[in-house]
Amino acid sequence: MSAPSGEGPAALVAALAARGQTLAVAESLTGGLLAATIVDVPGASRVFRGGLVVYASDLKIRLAGVPAELVAERGVVDPDVAAALADGVRERCGTDWGLGTTGVAGPDPLDGAPVGTVYVACAGPDGTRVRTLRLPGDRAAIRRAAVGAALDLLAACLASPGRDRPAQAGQATASA
Repeated sequence: MSAPSGEGPAALVAALAARGQTLAVAESLTGGLLAATIVDVPGASRVFRGGLVVYASDLKIRLAGVPAELVAERGVVDPDVAAALADGVRERCGTDWGLGTTGVAGPDPLDGAPVGTVYVACAGPDGTRVRTLRLPGDRAAIRRAAVGAALDLLAACLASPGRDRPAQAGQATASA
């Protein structure tokens, strides 16, 4: 069973439950909004194991397993950081799927990236995919859109596993 993109969190929870699979999230710019959106679904506890809100760079490294060298070289607003967040939370929470979010919600640029620059990642049994987004709007709108994009990416991963090549360090898969 797959959940077509755009069907929302309830369809994703149902699809994961039907597969007997689990999910965890590692969030930076979304600050817990992604986890909250998932757990708003009745029955989410069947598939959602937990999440990490790793707003600070040192916590991305220590708790989520983002390589310190990556953060030092490129900063935290980077597609490979999103991939490392998704991979790290999947490993640390022992789940089939991991989602990661990082970016700039504003009001100021960060690490040279303009407001609205967002990377979402999905790590699963067949590898890791990353989407690059340039989102308009204020801080709240950017965070909401990032949550929607992360859920859409999970839906795409469930619908077509292995379609994209797995991301390797320095080579995150990016699509609009």
